[in-house]
Amino acid sequence: MNIDNLWDNFLEKIKSRISSLSYDTWFKNTKLVSMDNNVVKVLVDSPLQKKSLQETWYQTICDVFSEITNTSFDFEFVFEDEVKTNVNIAVENIGVPLNTPEKSNLNNKYTFDSFIVGDSNKFAYMAAVSVAENPGKTYNPLFLYGNSGLGKTHLMHAIGNYIIENSNKKVLYVTSEQFISDFLNLNKKDESGTNFNYIDSFKNKYRGVDVLIIDDIQFLGGATQTQQEFFNTFNNLYDDNKQIIISSDRSPDDLKKLEDRLRTRFNWGLSVNIYPPDYEMRVEILRKKIIGQHLLINISDEVIEYIANNCDSDVRQLEGALTRVIAYATMFNTSDINLNLAIDALKDYLSKSSFVKNNIQKIQQVVAEYYNITVEDLKSKKRKASIAFPRQVAIYLCRTLTDESFPKIGIQFGGRDHSTVMHSVDKIETEIKTNPQFKDIIEALTLKIK
Repeated sequence: MNIDNLWDNFLEKIKSRISSLSYDTWFKNTKLVSMDNNVVKVLVDSPLQKKSLQETWYQTICDVFSEITNTSFDFEFVFEDEVKTNVNIAVENIGVPLNTPEKSNLNNKYTFDSFIVGDSNKFAYMAAVSVAENPGKTYNPLFLYGNSGLGKTHLMHAIGNYIIENSNKKVLYVTSEQFISDFLNLNKKDESGTNFNYIDSFKNKYRGVDVLIIDDIQFLGGATQTQQEFFNTFNNLYDDNKQIIISSDRSPDDLKKLEDRLRTRFNWGLSVNIYPPDYEMRVEILRKKIIGQHLLINISDEVIEYIANNCDSDVRQLEGALTRVIAYATMFNTSDINLNLAIDALKDYLSKSSFVKNNIQKIQQVVAEYYNITVEDLKSKKRKASIAFPRQVAIYLCRTLTDESFPKIGIQFGGRDHSTVMHSVDKIETEIKTNPQFKDIIEALTLKIK
């Protein structure tokens, strides 16, 4: 049996013993590199994967592999660069080492299976899975940060739901506003004229759990006494090896309104930034949402690409745009959503949304003024040379002066496809090389735009 077949056999066996989530996250993309002197080298993709296999799954790996080979082996997990250079890359410094969804305030719709993974959030996803599998042991605290609508809350709920499904640990999810509200209730007095019952209830709620998940920690800023109580709660849980998961719209170091001692503790564990989704991920999110809604409406690929190109800052606005288009189509009783309908449905939504930073519009205005035509001419279907050539100039400048994709540029010029945009860019590049006077015009327009 060659090593590829051996490893395939190993993966099949390990797949039957662990959850599909754990298999897909940690094992699916591994590869057996070599077996020398009773040492098995396994190729992995990332430091986080390497750390998890070493610290969480090592014994399971040894047991399963021994069953197949009837021999004991030691395992080394290596990156591709390590295989080529034979230099080991250390991962020791990566991070620092009521049981129902309803009682835990968890939304059972937010799971790892329903979370769409892309380059912008893969590290956060893997860290979240690692914490879910080993709460209180792997990364404590886990601090997720990034702009609103990027999936922080989804991941936090997914961690909690996974822990509840696979253990008897007590999990509690709250927002920082709820924590503040509960703390303020400590000033109340019961029938006996004291607040002892409220204090006991508060401590049982927040310190009697195995996993505390607190969302939007930035809102504790300015609440000095509440910060003191959260500091005490944090210390109590941390000292007992209970898992703490926190989210914020900014990194721990940027939470200037929080006390230094809190920000220091947030950095004890692993802090992970979640970035806005890239184009491919936005398209996948839209397709998955459409499938999930079991719609009887046909939505063309052009519409999906249009929404994905224009809503590029966060998932909530992306989904909001899709919902608006579907509602618009329903209102007009049409079963086919085409590009023109989508543009009409979103014309006000996109212009008012903060995520539309349209440098393309500025380029269109400058070019239109220079050639004494209108921006509408540039977007029109007119093919006469006095409009077609300026349009190609504008498209070329959009491609060279912005980071926009060919499809998005095409959409901004009346819904032209990417091949038309590429042809325009190629034509203008050729003209610049052969016509010095035209090159000067392009440079002048570029200077005016900048």
